[in-house]
Amino acid sequence: MLPLLLLADSRLPSGGHGHSGGVEALVDRGLLASVDDLALFLEGRIRTGGRVVAAAAAAACALAAGVGGGPGRLQQGGHTAIGSEQGHLAAIPADAPGAADWPRWEAAVAARTPSAALRAASRAQGAALLRTVALAFPTPAVAALRALPRVHHPLVLGAAAAAAGAGPAEAAALALHHLVGGASTAAVRLLGLDPLRVTAVAAGVARAADPVAADAAALGGAAVAAGDPALLPTEGSPLTDVLAELHRASEATLFAS
Repeated sequence: MLPLLLLADSRLPSGGHGHSGGVEALVDRGLLASVDDLALFLEGRIRTGGRVVAAAAAAACALAAGVGGGPGRLQQGGHTAIGSEQGHLAAIPADAPGAADWPRWEAAVAARTPSAALRAASRAQGAALLRTVALAFPTPAVAALRALPRVHHPLVLGAAAAAAGAGPAEAAALALHHLVGGASTAAVRLLGLDPLRVTAVAAGVARAADPVAADAAALGGAAVAAGDPALLPTEGSPLTDVLAELHRASEATLFAS
C-alpha cells in the first residue's frame, strides 16, 4: 500500500509539475477562468482522454505482472493472477499473446493520441517517470520499457503500479488521479484560484471518476487477455488536440503542455 501512495504523491519526481494537462491553453484563450470552469473541464477529460489513459495504465499493469513486473504477481496453475475492477483475481495466461510486446502497446497509445504535441508531452512525462521508477521499483517490466526509445506515460505508470504491488484497477485510478491533480495544481498557479475550493472540486471529480476507472480497468484487462491493444478505448476530444497544438506554437508558456 505504501509504495502505491508514493506513486500518487505529487512530490514524486516524475516531471508532472511541468505540464498543465491542457489547462494553460484554455486559460490563455479565456475558456477556463473559474473553479466551476475547472470542474466542467475535469469531468469532460475524465470521460474522454482520461478513460483512454486509465485503460492503458491498467493494461500495462496487467502486462507487467505477466512478465514478473511486481510483487503483486500470483501464480495460479500456470496463470498470472491480476486484480480485476471488482478487486477479485482474474487469471491471464503467463504466456498470453503480446504479454511482453511493449512496442505494440506503445503504438496503440500513440494512435489514440492524435495531437503530436500531446504525444510528445506524454512521452516526455513517461521518460521522466521511468528514470525514477527504474531506481525505486526495478523490475523486468521496467527494464523492458527502458529498452524502448520512447514510452507513453500511462504505460510507465501501469508498470510502476504493478511493481508497487497494485492491480489494474488501482493503476487506472492512479492515472486519473494524476490527471486531476496536475490540472488542478496548474489552475491554482495560473489563475490564483482558492486552493481549498479547487481541492473540493478535485474531490468531487474523483468520486465521479471511480466508475470510469473501474470500466477502464476492465477494458484494459480484456485487451491484455486477448493480446490485442486495439481493444483499448478510443474516446477523445478534438478541442483538446487543437488547443495542444496551439499551445506548443505559443511563444511564452509556463507549462510544457
